[in-house]
Amino acid sequence: MNEKTIPLLPCRTELIQSVVDFYTALGFETTHLQKSPYVYAAVERGAVEIQLYGMKDYDPSTSHSSCYVLTDDVDGLHAAFRSGLKAAYGRIPTRGLPRIGPLKGMSYGVRQFLTTDPTGNTIRVGQVIGDESDEEPATAPKETFARALHMADLFADSKQDYPGAAKIIDRVLNLEDEQPTPVQRVQLLVLRGDIAQRLGETEAARAWLEEAASVQLAAEEQETARDALARLGDLRG
Repeated sequence: MNEKTIPLLPCRTELIQSVVDFYTALGFETTHLQKSPYVYAAVERGAVEIQLYGMKDYDPSTSHSSCYVLTDDVDGLHAAFRSGLKAAYGRIPTRGLPRIGPLKGMSYGVRQFLTTDPTGNTIRVGQVIGDESDEEPATAPKETFARALHMADLFADSKQDYPGAAKIIDRVLNLEDEQPTPVQRVQLLVLRGDIAQRLGETEAARAWLEEAASVQLAAEEQETARDALARLGDLRG
C-alpha cells in the first residue's frame, strides 16, 4: 500500500493565476492549470502536492484553509521561500496577502513558519525538534513569560487575533513582581512590534522594535534569541 494525501484548497476564481505564480515563486511546478469550464490547478514541489479549486465568491480575508508540511530542513525551506518571494515580488512580503512569517521554535516541539498565498490559504511548514520518542503530549508552558509567548504566538499566527495577542504581551511586560529573562524580553518585544505593524500602528511598532534592539544580550543569549533577532532585522529593515 502506498497512499498519498493531497490537500484541496479553495481559491477565488479570478486569483488563480496570481496564486499559481505565488507557488512558482516558492519553487513549485505547475502540473495542471485550467480556467474553464471551471478553475482548477495543481502544483508540486518534490513530494509536496497542492491542488486548488476555484470559487467565484470566495473571500480571502476570511479564509481558514490550511495544510501542514513536515520537513527535515525547515531552515532551508524558509530561506528558499523567502529568496523566491523576494525575486518574484521585489521584496519579502510579511504582511497582507501573500505573506511569509518568521521561523519560530514552538513550545510543542516543532520549529515552523507560516506562509499564506494570495487567496488566503496558509501553508504551515514545520520540523520536529523535540524527542519523537516522548509519548507524553506537549502542553503549554507554565512559566509566566514562556506561556505568554506561547499564547501570543497562537493568537497572532493561528487565530490572527492581533489585539488579543497584544493584550497578552502588554499584560506580562507590565508585571511588577516578575521580570522576563533578557531573551524572553527580546522575544516579547519583537512579537509586540510585529503585531503593531500588522495592525498598522507604525509609530508604536517602531518604539517596540527600538526597545527590543536596546536589550543587551550575551553571545550565548544571542544564539538562543536568533529567530527573534532575525525577525527584528526584517521588521526594522
